[in-house]
Amino acid sequence: MADVINIQMPLWQLSLLALILFSAIAIVVVLLRCIAHEPSAVGEDRDWSVPSLADGCGTSLLHRWDVRCKILTILVCSFAVASLSHLAPALIAIGLSLIILFIARVSFAKVVLRLLAISGFVGMFLVIMPFSVPVHNGDTVLVFNGMDRLSFNLRGLLLAGTIAAKAIAIALLMEPLLSTAPFPVTLHELSRLGIPEMVGQMVLLSYRYLHVFRHEARRMSWGMQVRGFRKRTELATLRAVGNFIGMLFVRSFERTERVFDAMRARGYRGRFPEPAELRLQAKDVVLAAAWIAVVAALIIYDRIV
Repeated sequence: MADVINIQMPLWQLSLLALILFSAIAIVVVLLRCIAHEPSAVGEDRDWSVPSLADGCGTSLLHRWDVRCKILTILVCSFAVASLSHLAPALIAIGLSLIILFIARVSFAKVVLRLLAISGFVGMFLVIMPFSVPVHNGDTVLVFNGMDRLSFNLRGLLLAGTIAAKAIAIALLMEPLLSTAPFPVTLHELSRLGIPEMVGQMVLLSYRYLHVFRHEARRMSWGMQVRGFRKRTELATLRAVGNFIGMLFVRSFERTERVFDAMRARGYRGRFPEPAELRLQAKDVVLAAAWIAVVAALIIYDRIV
């Protein structure tokens, strides 16, 4: 292709470039891990069985916002951000998400954990796409030692950065969605928006008892270690791990039966009582319209860039 700009570079610079990319990703991941695992505040008493998603003492604008408007608005904005095609609007979307986080006053540690969860996905794009994107007219390609198969397309790096920025912006929006209202209220309002109520109940119970079973597994693992168990590459270790998984399954099944019997004894007939009575007000609609207008302006800017 005549319009492709090929820049010849020695092979050792490919190793340097790969080292820089991997080092940058590793440093970001390590920093996120360090921030996420900082010790909790002194005197903070957490329930190990049900880590709360919502900030119960929040009084921000998003905490007072109607949950249905908030869900619809954030979902619409997430799809709008996903439709962006240029890096600059995607970076602006990250800025808007950070502003929303500041307004919502959510926990910074939870935000970091959410970013840490997508770091591997985002890092994969940043490493693979520059080497795999097809070459188009006008691209600038770094060719190492004359080998076309080792070409580094700068347009691929730009596309990877755009995808990463959009993923980060959407991930940042999920924290205000989940942290500014109790989880049962959010699921209940989703059912009022058309999601099957049984699906909401299954998600709520799964979230509740996933942490209970994890605590049970951790307690059993500590008991095995106290009794001298050490993981090794031998048949005895595989047998012990198999017994561990089987016992965890039996205990989880028994606990599930007890919980269901307790629910029926308290009057459960397929529906949970409404966790809260919410009323839609004019200010909720105005806030939703203003937010959607800002995102619409961002999409227009993305189309004319």
